Amino acid sequence: MRERRRLRMGVLALVSVVLLGALPLYFGIRTLSRDPVFDTLDGLNVPGWAATKTVDNVSGSRWCVEECRLRERTVESQRPVEETARAYERALTESGWQQWKVTRCPEQPAKGDYTCWRRDELTLDLWVREPTCVPPPIDGEPAPTSLATPPAAGECNGSLVSVKVRNAIDDERTRPQPSTDPSLTGEDPFPTLSEDPLGELTPTPSPS
Repeated sequence: MRERRRLRMGVLALVSVVLLGALPLYFGIRTLSRDPVFDTLDGLNVPGWAATKTVDNVSGSRWCVEECRLRERTVESQRPVEETARAYERALTESGWQQWKVTRCPEQPAKGDYTCWRRDELTLDLWVREPTCVPPPIDGEPAPTSLATPPAAGECNGSLVSVKVRNAIDDERTRPQPSTDPSLTGEDPFPTLSEDPLGELTPTPSPS
């Protein structure tokens, strides 16, 4: 009987140790796998209609090994572009983000409302635009990739929100920019040098 009791106590102690160790390990792995930037975006005080569907995507290394991390979030909104953009701008300001007036914002021409933001060591691009409306597929036929005719009123409304967050050290716009647009010249021109780069240091030959 004593041996059975000792065996039971040993099994209970082993199970307790496993459970106590497994729970912290589980939450630790979950914390490491979940990027805290997405938690910050989840905490933005935006209305429910401005975040009906959310899709997250992440690439790169959190510790900037070979490539720094890029976080991308796409959200669907039930309201128009301007109203949705103002809602997100208010939420970002309340959360400590500051609007960033910088060239190459956007880096490529974009329709809709495009703004850039900075907070601590992060930069954020906010792009609110008209949704891409695609009609539902017909039975037995592949889904269309574009609209042949515009949708009826009320069938395609709302807006689409894209959020891109990068580390500031990996954002080229935080670095000194060339004085001219490289896309116009191919490269930033070198300063013009005189015929004599040493100037007055070169002695003038005296007449013989």
